[in-house]
Parts: sequence; C-alpha cells; structure tokens
Amino acid sequence: MAMADVSLLRPGMAVVLGLPFDGNSSFMRGPADAPAAIRAALHSGSGNYCCENGLDLETAPGWIDAGDVDHGEGAEPFTAIEHGVARILDTGARMFALGGDHSVTLPLLRAHARRYGPLDVLHLDAHADLYDELDGNRWSHATPMLRALEEGLVGRLVQAGIRTLRPVDRERASHHGIEVLEMRHWRPAWRPSFEGPIYLSLDLDCLDPAFAPGVSHHEPGGFSTRDVIGIIQQLPRPLLGADLVELNPRRDSTGISTMVAVKLLKEILANMLG
Repeated sequence: MAMADVSLLRPGMAVVLGLPFDGNSSFMRGPADAPAAIRAALHSGSGNYCCENGLDLETAPGWIDAGDVDHGEGAEPFTAIEHGVARILDTGARMFALGGDHSVTLPLLRAHARRYGPLDVLHLDAHADLYDELDGNRWSHATPMLRALEEGLVGRLVQAGIRTLRPVDRERASHHGIEVLEMRHWRPAWRPSFEGPIYLSLDLDCLDPAFAPGVSHHEPGGFSTRDVIGIIQQLPRPLLGADLVELNPRRDSTGISTMVAVKLLKEILANMLG
C-alpha cells in the first residue's frame, strides 16, 4: 500500500503509517507482514470500528491511513522511515506507526525528536531492548532503546512489562536513569505519571502469549489484553506519537493476535483523537 500524498494531511490529524520491515529480526521473520494483516482484520467485518469510548472510526474525522513507507530494494530502511515520518510530522499531524520489528522505533524516535526535542517515552515490552548488539547487529530489534538513549532522543524512558532483564541491562538502566517496572512487580493499579506529551512504543509481546501468541518471541508471564487497554485508556491525551510492533502473522494461526493488535490500534487512535 503506497504512502499517501502528505498534502492530504492537516495539523492535529492522526496518521496511521505502515512500516513493513523486519530486516533486523533475530529469531524469525514475519513482522513485515503485520501492517497488511492488521488492516485486513480491521476492515474484515469480523467486528466494527467502534472504540470503547464510543468513538466510531468509520465515521470519525481527523484520522487517515497513509499507507506504507516504501524502503525499496537496496534502500537504507531507517533513512526511508525517518524521512517518511518527518514529512508527516512537518504537516503538524501526529503519527501512529504499525511495524514491523522493533528496530523501526529508532528512526521513528529520530524523526519525532528532531521536531519536538528529547521525548518522554512509555515502552511496553517483555524485553528492555538494551542490547549493544545482537548477533553482531547494532541495529537489531533488541537494541533500539539503547541506541535512542545514546543519540539523546529520549529525555525520560519508562518501561513496563519487562521480564527478561539481564545483569547488563540492569546496569544500563541504572546508568541511563531508565524507570523499569518489571512484570514481577506489576500491580493492576499501576499507571505511569507524565507531565508532558508521551510517545508510546508498544511491542505486542508485552502481552502474555496466552493473549497474543502471534509474536516471534514467546515470553510467558506478561500483561493481559485488558491490562494494556487500561494503561492506554488512562494515558494523557493526545499522545505525541506511537508505534505498535512485533506482531508476526506467520505465528498467528487463529488470527487472535492480529485482532488484539486491531483492538489496541482502536484504543490508541481514540487517545490520539482526544
């Protein structure tokens, strides 16, 4: 799905943008198929377009599906993503990206920080993504949060759902002042407190695989779908930007994980549309 003409965008509009890229996945490929799968499920007729606050996305003004960034054969994907997102942000619109593996968050944060300065980021994930490199790849989907901190893109980073911290991750979190809520300490009443606009990065494997098995890395003991919906619904409005990453349709034999992604998409758009 080709990227839409940015002349169609207006300040304050919420823009859904697909990033069909999984070239930095480590265990298996498949997240590149996610944007198309999410769109197909959203428009399948299996459910409707209503968010839980009553907003009907089928008729609600103020949002648009802008298609996919085309990183092309031989193109540098991060550059293509950053430039595509920057063109959207330059119109005054806000962007919600559908990955793709989690490495796409780095160019997304680059584009947002270039416009807004260092960001307050809420990162929901099973993994802290603080590897320096994985399998020799410094741009792996296991590295984006460390790279973003090193590049000065993030002013405050709050992580929740984490349940795979290595000793070196704990050291890096302490060094960079990351606020980590490990899943073992999670309580349903927890809500992050932010003073300013937030960027939300949501890796689908923050959920327990009982709720979303269609991810590449199954890590038991995570959030329920309702837990994540509750967090989204109580975030300040509107989000500055957001991404939803790491759905792997190739592992989603029943389609339930894709429908979970659709549900989260609707609730994130409800926030962005105020």
